[in-house]
Amino acid sequence: MSDTPATLAKLGSIMQISYVPDDYDAALEYWTTKMGAGPFFHTEKVAVENVKYRGETSDIQFSMAIGYWGDVQVELIRPNNDAPSMFRDWREKGMQGVQHLCLIVNDLAHARTLTEEAGGEVIQEVSLPGGVGGAFYADYGGGPGTIIEYLQIPQAGIDGFAAMRQMHLDWDGKTNPVIGRD
Repeated sequence: MSDTPATLAKLGSIMQISYVPDDYDAALEYWTTKMGAGPFFHTEKVAVENVKYRGETSDIQFSMAIGYWGDVQVELIRPNNDAPSMFRDWREKGMQGVQHLCLIVNDLAHARTLTEEAGGEVIQEVSLPGGVGGAFYADYGGGPGTIIEYLQIPQAGIDGFAAMRQMHLDWDGKTNPVIGRD
């Protein structure tokens, strides 16, 4: 019996739940007013480089909003073009619910090796601008919500997430529920 699943589980803790909702604005409204998550930090044009979807170069363009719900980061993604991506495919298939989960890793290459040993298929990968990190998304064939994003970011990114979480803890639940959006 392989120890790969246990090894995969030891790469890190799930820190994010990600959705690709049909109605981005309604999802922001739901998470802030009903669930008390936030404030959300909206980025209109997410900067990623060297994007590959199913092994082919892609020019995906998307927006996202990140907010905290307790200790868990919630990410909402809105595709902004029809370039091949797992986000586009999710929407075209009419899928609902959790699209992927994310964990931060120290060694992306090691995570990829373990993913391949476990039979996971890398379906999308990106680099962060300036080569300061990246991510890949692996599908383990379990259905919706079982795609895992492995993210390697510098300490400044981790510190940024910690600051967002602290803003959530200090937030009154009403003032500026979405930051960075007109």
